Amino acid sequence: MDRMREALSAQITGGLSPASLALAAYDWSVHLAAAPGKQLELGAKAVRKASRLLMYLEAAATHPDMPACIEPLPGDYRFESEEWRKQPYSFWAQSFLLGQQWWHNATHEVPGVTPHHEDVVSFAARQFLDMFSPSNNPLTNPEVVEKTLKEGGKNFIHGFQNWLEDVNRQMAGQPPVGTEDFLVGKDVAVTPGKVVYRNHLIELLQYAPATGSVRAEPILIVPAWIMKYYILDLSPQNSLVRYLVDQGYTVFCISWRNPTADDANLAMDDYRQMGVMAALKAINAITPDQKIHAAGYCLGGTLLSISAAAMARAGDNRLASLTLMAAQTDFTEPGELALFIDPSQMHFLESMMWNRGYLSSDQMAGAFQLLHSNDLIWSRLVHDYLMGERTPMIDIMAWNADSTRMPYRMHAEYLRRLYLDNELAAGRFMVDGHPAALQNIRTPMFVVGTERDHVAPWRSVYKIHYLADTDITFILTSGGHNAGIVSEPGHHGRHFRVARKQSSDPYLGPDEWAANATPKTGSWWEDWNAWLAAHSTPENMPPPTMGAADSGYPPIEDAPGTYVFQR
Repeated sequence: MDRMREALSAQITGGLSPASLALAAYDWSVHLAAAPGKQLELGAKAVRKASRLLMYLEAAATHPDMPACIEPLPGDYRFESEEWRKQPYSFWAQSFLLGQQWWHNATHEVPGVTPHHEDVVSFAARQFLDMFSPSNNPLTNPEVVEKTLKEGGKNFIHGFQNWLEDVNRQMAGQPPVGTEDFLVGKDVAVTPGKVVYRNHLIELLQYAPATGSVRAEPILIVPAWIMKYYILDLSPQNSLVRYLVDQGYTVFCISWRNPTADDANLAMDDYRQMGVMAALKAINAITPDQKIHAAGYCLGGTLLSISAAAMARAGDNRLASLTLMAAQTDFTEPGELALFIDPSQMHFLESMMWNRGYLSSDQMAGAFQLLHSNDLIWSRLVHDYLMGERTPMIDIMAWNADSTRMPYRMHAEYLRRLYLDNELAAGRFMVDGHPAALQNIRTPMFVVGTERDHVAPWRSVYKIHYLADTDITFILTSGGHNAGIVSEPGHHGRHFRVARKQSSDPYLGPDEWAANATPKTGSWWEDWNAWLAAHSTPENMPPPTMGAADSGYPPIEDAPGTYVFQR
């Protein structure tokens, strides 16, 4: 009965636990009410901010080019237009930003509040404030006002048409407008190859060689199963898979099945055995007697690290190297997603998944949109519906709209065992009755973090230094969780920092590492290619056959296979 009630409640709340929000609000309000010093501080700040605003208005009345009394936070582009410098728009923008700053002070550093509850209250306050931002109001947004006067209100007609089209597509279960220009197998995920193995959970793709000879050691890519694999094989010009093939590597990649309610009982260990371990077995048959470079992205990197730790304990030395891209192994600081993960929220999520048998893609998309509501919700409202202009679709946005489901048991285990209990970092994550201890890994590691990652913050990714007793080359690259990984050579404005820590070197904290790491411009892919080459056999060899029919792995069909098309 409890599960059914919570599953029904989730349809109203969008998957957010009312109990979790209420506990956070109660914790904050009770401690604030019992903190007269904090109250006096907030009162004083309110007076100072009001004075700053009045002084700015007085100065701006005689000097229109007067600098603003407060600037938006980095990454907030709502008020970057010069029109926002003019009155009365500047007054509205400055009032909003000062109020936003005051609420940040009000929701932080209240004595006695649990850090998680502080984050939740601050997040909720930010969402509420953003609803009333002057940039979202057609009467107080100068860009919308100018557009309306110029077009005689036609922008609202176009915006209403855009809204109707979006609503109809959403109700029909269709992808957003523009995704039809990025068809899988035609425009994206087009690197030639074959499906050489298939089980209930994965298709293993082997890509055709692009060079006359190849490195002896093949590469296995383990993508995250929360999204389709082709983030790593986007358009030909920014495909990591194509880049590796062009550099003379034999590349294999896992394409995960999109689970249904029938797959509700698939566990994390099923993903390990039927995913990583089954793929390694197939690659061993196709390229016998060769070690394998294994690379994992996001959740795929976490799963790969668990698999590598279990292999190391068992004396399985098939891995030549281990690459983790934006993948966490310690979850004590998991980023903004932790807002949605506490015991109350977990019970709520489990009830939702229990009811359906999986966590649906729309529920996951809603959480990610809330984390960056300015970019993913409000900016779209202004641009598409108030300005009446369509946001241009690009390949990475089309991929982002092609999400997958996650089975009930696996996702519940993942959140509880890793996010809540942090079993992997604590050495308590059991595989085959033994702890999968990362300290057992002796394979050299190449680890990538991204500067603006809200899913796997780079300082969290960096903690692999404290967990694995091996040589680690760490890269900190520009961009976010997705765009920082899709960082092809020639991409304008890319930069990164790199440093290597040998197993015998002393540990550095993340900020100390960043201060001492070597800065470089360009793509980190090139450094990774050089690192892989240094950990490969010097002599090249003829490309292996596509599949291994004699060993039970015949080519089944052309890449990208069938699982990637599952809805």
